[in-house]
Amino acid sequence: MSVDQYENEDHRIQEKFKQKTWNEIRTNDSWAIFKIMSEFVNGYESMARIGPCVSIFGSARTKPGEKYYELAENIAYKISKAGYGVITGGGPGIMEAGNKGAHRGEGTSVGLNIELPFEQHFNPYIDKDKNLNFDYFFVRKVMFVKYSQGFVVMPGGFGTLDELFEAITLIQTKKIGKFPIILVGSEFWSGLLNWIKTVIIEKQKNASPLDMNLIKVVDTEDEVVAELDAFYKKYNLSPNF
Repeated sequence: MSVDQYENEDHRIQEKFKQKTWNEIRTNDSWAIFKIMSEFVNGYESMARIGPCVSIFGSARTKPGEKYYELAENIAYKISKAGYGVITGGGPGIMEAGNKGAHRGEGTSVGLNIELPFEQHFNPYIDKDKNLNFDYFFVRKVMFVKYSQGFVVMPGGFGTLDELFEAITLIQTKKIGKFPIILVGSEFWSGLLNWIKTVIIEKQKNASPLDMNLIKVVDTEDEVVAELDAFYKKYNLSPNF
């Protein structure tokens, strides 16, 4: 982070702690409700027209030419050719690769973009009428899970982990359907999965061993499509496109 970025961060922190009257706080919060409602309404109306897709999560920092960027693009390409639409977070990195692959496969390419300080800007491979912008993370996350028929999770950072565990929790608690959660890159995910199994499940007993069945780990684009197709054939379903 540069000196200017640190100074901007200090300014934001100072603004957060700036004393406001109770009436100012209440007024700001009340008006924020309307902005939140507008994002939900716009998101629901837009996504309902698009229809369900497969969400691809992953790092915004992965560069073109890197292993997982190329793999994400190939996965999205094969997903689109198999008849599935693709949703990403709309930004650079893995998100760009996902939209690029869907665009190359002439499939539906959706971007749920959010304003972030340093690393987020929408990529050029989103369908022009399917580029949605959000100010609130929680509204954006609702759009991901409500309109996804499956989750493909590439290597990423804290945001990717947040999206992964959100999907697992919603399926575990039966708030959404038991859609496939596919982790791509056994080398990347093996340490986390081993910790979940040995510490969370076996040692602390904070989750059920059956919860591990919600997750599949693969390494190739063909395995991703095979997992999605197996799920839909099992339940006599088909892609929505």
